Amino acid sequence: MNGPFGGGKTQTAHEIRRRLPGSVICDPEHVGFGLHRMLPPGLRGDFQELASWRQGVVEVLDLALTEHDGVVIAPMTVTDSDCFAETVGRLRDLGHDVRHFTLLAERETVLRRLRERGVGNLLGYVAGKGARPHRESWAVRRLDHCLERLGEPEFAEHLWTDRTTVPKTADRIAVLAGLTLEPHTEGALRTRLRQAGVGLRHIRFD
Repeated sequence: MNGPFGGGKTQTAHEIRRRLPGSVICDPEHVGFGLHRMLPPGLRGDFQELASWRQGVVEVLDLALTEHDGVVIAPMTVTDSDCFAETVGRLRDLGHDVRHFTLLAERETVLRRLRERGVGNLLGYVAGKGARPHRESWAVRRLDHCLERLGEPEFAEHLWTDRTTVPKTADRIAVLAGLTLEPHTEGALRTRLRQAGVGLRHIRFD
């Protein structure tokens, strides 16, 4: 599941896992975070540029897809064609049925979501509606590039999330992937609280 930071990948992945018995989330970012922590801060760049990240992600997902009896969900922002070929393409070469979806939204929608979930330097930006952040976060700096690249045909199937809910986005992915989700029966308040919890658990400060 691809998309810009703030595009809805994490929430949608957790919604599908919640409503699809036997499914698991295998987040490739965790491999990258581990590699970052092995390096001095001054040497930490885009971990997707490391061959060890690309190889490690393929190895772990190949193991999960081979040995786990259920759907494996992998939310990750990938905009580079070579990186896409070395991860998604490689898993397909290994014989796995990989369904790729890119969640997109208008720029202002993504910025609003980033403010709401408090990514990096945007934590202090929430109260300053319309103001520039004191120091732009990496996610915001990458936003225009992500939206431009991920809108290209090679990153289809595209799903726009501006005017729909997370449960409905999950339903749409399930239909396209041939999956059957359990019904979404939560009330609006419980859904908002659960999604807020997911968002809080995924805020990172390193």
